[in-house]
Amino acid sequence: MRRTCLKPCGESPGQLVSRRKRLLHLPGSAVFQAFCVLALLFVVASLCGQDLTQNEQSSLQQALGEAGNSPVEFVRAIEDHLRKFPNSPRRAELERALVKTAIELRDDPRIIEYGERILARDPDNMPVLGSVSTALLHKADKASAERALAHARHFEQLVDAAAKSDSVSRSGREEAKHKDEIDRNKASAHLLQARAQGLIGNTAEAIKLAESSYVIFPSVEAAREAARWLSDAGKYQDALQYLADAFSIAGLKSPDPDGPHDRAMMAEIYRKLNGSETGLGDVILKAYDNTSALLAARRAQLRELDPNAQIKDPLHFTLSGLDGEKLPLSSLLGKVIVLDFWATWCVPCRAQHALYEQAKARFKDTGDLVFLAIDTDEDRSLVKPFVESHQWTQKVYFEDGLQSLLQVSSIPTTIIFGKKGDVVSRMNGFLPDRFVDMLTERIDQALGKPVQLSNPKGTSQ
Repeated sequence: MRRTCLKPCGESPGQLVSRRKRLLHLPGSAVFQAFCVLALLFVVASLCGQDLTQNEQSSLQQALGEAGNSPVEFVRAIEDHLRKFPNSPRRAELERALVKTAIELRDDPRIIEYGERILARDPDNMPVLGSVSTALLHKADKASAERALAHARHFEQLVDAAAKSDSVSRSGREEAKHKDEIDRNKASAHLLQARAQGLIGNTAEAIKLAESSYVIFPSVEAAREAARWLSDAGKYQDALQYLADAFSIAGLKSPDPDGPHDRAMMAEIYRKLNGSETGLGDVILKAYDNTSALLAARRAQLRELDPNAQIKDPLHFTLSGLDGEKLPLSSLLGKVIVLDFWATWCVPCRAQHALYEQAKARFKDTGDLVFLAIDTDEDRSLVKPFVESHQWTQKVYFEDGLQSLLQVSSIPTTIIFGKKGDVVSRMNGFLPDRFVDMLTERIDQALGKPVQLSNPKGTSQ
């Protein structure tokens, strides 16, 4: 029986990358970003273990071709494919690719959904066990905590079994590295179980496990976890000590190699002044508070010049218009926001403009949808004359740091925010013959409209 290898549109992965670059300005800084997604694409494209029907192969070819180098679009493409072909013989492989991408995107719902499907088939998959446990604990409800506890306990069993059965002869350096890995995994298992037990209501067990995690491998996370449940139990003195431990570890992890020397000099000088180190801790805490206040004041000064300084949430950004008007993106929460990143020098961006207008026309009566053209030119003086000379009528805003925050390293790029402020789609570059339909589909999904499953051109199920 002939085996079919999945190659997008009949091309090798390298040829696919070349074809996708036709209408995508991809500078060197974008290479690493593209590599991560393309690595997954290569894995999916090279799966040759089972036969596919011609219809399914054509559908998967189109899905991979449209995914580009965007993790969000990769997820969308594979999910759409699995909705069309729920009994795909490649379902297990595709779900593995989905959970890897979900972990990269920190997408808890998908980590749980696809991770637990993988664990049903491969219960000893330690990386997935850890990721699924963490995602479940983020939900912070009792039922999820009970599921996370079961996964974390199995994780610990696998760590113990691996340590017990290990008989490999190693050098001293390799043995130290191996022990460090075992200790970290064991401590992580106890830390996950501590959070789960606490959320379930077993505070005493949560304290025991968190303290055990700290003994096995002292970490900021374990110290904070112990402090949390000790505080809940009213053991404030013990909680205070663990918070001090967390504070100390965070400082010791500083990359500054002169930190220990500063500590020794500080103690020496304090002893000369006071005869002992008693009270030195108060000086250090006061210095910490003073420094924190100075840094907060500096951040406030920077925000007077740049309202987006050090902001990490894109929906808290304020964008400047061509005439100096300001647009707080937070004012658009509750609407679907389509961001078009472009520049005056970008030829593909000009070609895409007319397609954007076609897509906009399809949604002209949609009140909970906003299109924003985000210019990325370094020389802003070029933008207004360009817009006027090309008779573009849309509102244009400058990126004002949003490009860096969203890691837009190639243009044109389209990013769609859902009504809750989360990124629901990211399209790097565009396919001229499909862009309007692709954008329409993604906007419809963001608006909550039913997903329309369409077949690739020339195929039927």
